[in-house]
Amino acid sequence: MPTSKAAKRKNKHRGSSFENFLKKEGLHEEVHAAALKRAVALKLNDLMQKKRVNKSAMAVQMRTSRSAIHRLLDPENTSVTLATLNRAARSLGRKVKIELVPA
Repeated sequence: MPTSKAAKRKNKHRGSSFENFLKKEGLHEEVHAAALKRAVALKLNDLMQKKRVNKSAMAVQMRTSRSAIHRLLDPENTSVTLATLNRAARSLGRKVKIELVPA
């Protein structure tokens, strides 16, 4: 099947991936950390709803303040510690599993 010269040329509008763009702009680590925190916050929120646990009850179980729970569930706040995350998981009947994978 014959192909035209235009089809053989590389598309000038086709660029690199979004991840490559973020790396080039120096934003990859920040965006990746924010995405991970958002995923954790959403998962914790889903588990709390499933178990019918509100923020106040969660704070009592974790022996912390309600404002600390609010920060934990805030997808924009990336300053969660492993200890806090572990206490939150245990209070919801879960364990934290961290895995280091090839980049």
